[in-house]
Amino acid sequence: MYDINTIFNSIPHRYPFLLLDRILDHDPATNVATGIKCVTMNEQHFVGHFPNDPVMPGVLIIESLAQLATMSVFLSLEEDARRHKSVYLVGIDKAKFRKPVIPGDVLYLHATPIRRRNVLSVFKCHATTDGDVACEAEISAVMRDI
Repeated sequence: MYDINTIFNSIPHRYPFLLLDRILDHDPATNVATGIKCVTMNEQHFVGHFPNDPVMPGVLIIESLAQLATMSVFLSLEEDARRHKSVYLVGIDKAKFRKPVIPGDVLYLHATPIRRRNVLSVFKCHATTDGDVACEAEISAVMRDI
């Protein structure tokens, strides 16, 4: 398990755009990762999405999955190498939204690598709440020197 400090030390995202609270599991052999995002009413986007029926925007669920995929890439690197790399989202394919995510939900995030070639990684991702799939997508990212 990796806590918020590991996430802070690996990816540049900060409030209000850090959408990954914890990494529950990362398998170094397969690079499969599982994380969580705890959804609370205090999040800024609920003010306008939607005032009387708060629903987490789908683009933010995708971003949560992308941040987990990014962490999976970073955790595959040696710690020293992480300081000299950044990972950028370059593609979202086959995105489907299956269930609304609302305040109080715990979003379980899953990222499984399906291709890696040089600096490009492609992940099959899905997010669940209460055991039901809320979102699924293929997410592509590239690693660059900084």
